[in-house]
Amino acid sequence: MTDDILMTPHGTMTDPFGRDITYLRVSVTDRCDFRCTYCMAEHMTFLPKKDLLTLEELDRLCTVFIEKGVKKLRLTGGEPLVRKNIMHLVEQLGRHLKSGALEELTLTTNGSQLTKHAAALYEHGVRRINVSIDTLDPEKFRQITRWGDLSRVLDGIKAVQDAGLKIKLNAVALKDFNDTEIPDMMRWAHGQGMDMTVIETMPMGEIEEDRTDRYLPLSMLRADLEKQFTLTDIPFKTGGPARYVEVKETGGKLGFITPMTHNFCESCNRVRLTCTGTLFMCLGQDDAADLRAPLRASEGNELLSNAIDEAIGRKPKGHDFVIDRRTRRPSVSRHMSVTGG
Repeated sequence: MTDDILMTPHGTMTDPFGRDITYLRVSVTDRCDFRCTYCMAEHMTFLPKKDLLTLEELDRLCTVFIEKGVKKLRLTGGEPLVRKNIMHLVEQLGRHLKSGALEELTLTTNGSQLTKHAAALYEHGVRRINVSIDTLDPEKFRQITRWGDLSRVLDGIKAVQDAGLKIKLNAVALKDFNDTEIPDMMRWAHGQGMDMTVIETMPMGEIEEDRTDRYLPLSMLRADLEKQFTLTDIPFKTGGPARYVEVKETGGKLGFITPMTHNFCESCNRVRLTCTGTLFMCLGQDDAADLRAPLRASEGNELLSNAIDEAIGRKPKGHDFVIDRRTRRPSVSRHMSVTGG
């Protein structure tokens, strides 16, 4: 244990700025069956499978974090549901829900595999998921994902709702692509009993297009929405960075995730673990800790626990995301699919 991290008697991890770290996001794979234009290059080079942690190692790592105070665990990717035998990991992690050590197990998905896995997700304790979907126009959907099938995603959403899970839609707001469509998407989501969150595009990884051409500040989007809707700020939280409003006309909630115009670093309770065992203390910084080496160095967890403590002691105050014409290169070189969104 380092002097920079405070450990309470209950095992809570607290970073140098007094923030309790209770939320772990785990990228179980960097692979995805879509190639969304703002997220990935069309021809991606993925990690060799031999470099990935096994499902058993991921379970062991997550369990140590839970013992150290993590209460919410989100599986991400890439696309988490394309990882072979992923339901085995979900089942194993579900035991922490039954014991009460973990309050929520959830995941973020593009929806392409949901018809196959909806029932098993519910069976293993998942009660809420996020589905990333940026347009309800089939042609535009294929364009933004490069080869995705919207009907398959919509079928997956229905399967998940039929299984008893709640869904929140995540949409990246993109200028001159879906900005005028967001009001109708919100009406549709709320009409289906789903909340929705809009997200500013983030400068992560080299892609074929210039992000400044697509960047839409959510302050502008909110101003446009307020011409049609009554938006009231509410204190609702799901454990992540979104700030929520209630939409009077639809009765639903709309979240805003604004890493560019209004960062949420002061309340950050999250760290991110990659599928190779690298821990990123901040999505927008390159500093990271290797947890794979201490994980594999001993059958016990003392080395691993100490490595986590040292890493949390280096968690920065905030990120340095910038998108403008003068800053054309990404703020961090890795793609979002490596870290997990």
